[in-house]
Amino acid sequence: MIVLGRIVAPFGVQGWLRVHPFGDDPGAWRKMPQWWLAADADAPAAGWRAHALEAVRQHGDGVVAKLAGIDDRDASEALGSCYIGAPRDALPPPAQDEYYWSDLIGLAVVNLQDQPLGRVTSLIETGANQVLVVSDGERERLLPFVEQVVARVDVPGGVIRADWGLDW
Repeated sequence: MIVLGRIVAPFGVQGWLRVHPFGDDPGAWRKMPQWWLAADADAPAAGWRAHALEAVRQHGDGVVAKLAGIDDRDASEALGSCYIGAPRDALPPPAQDEYYWSDLIGLAVVNLQDQPLGRVTSLIETGANQVLVVSDGERERLLPFVEQVVARVDVPGGVIRADWGLDW
């Protein structure tokens, strides 16, 4: 299951949900006929429940969504802060030079001098840009996921090349 975001809070009284997306194109999610919800992002496939998607829209700097059968505030509150996910085959393919976070986690990171920096353990959404959390087991580095730092992403090859010093 690919985790796409998390429910933050109810929105209004008709069952709408305020959603925090873990990525920068939640508008693409409206093409999916259903979303899957789980209380734990690492839940096994059987722990995710499918919900038909009625609507998704931008609201201010966030996203709100309406799921079928969630028709009032009590029902939306009952969902708590569930994670939103989808099986890989239900997702639209990423555009060129775009990646699902799950594709980046586990990739080796080397600098332009071929020095290993570690592996991507997670990503952080900062508002300005995403940040790769790279760990070599002893040290954790935070690399901005921007063109000036990330020179090349080779998902099939399992490597990210970064313009980043070993001692930074």
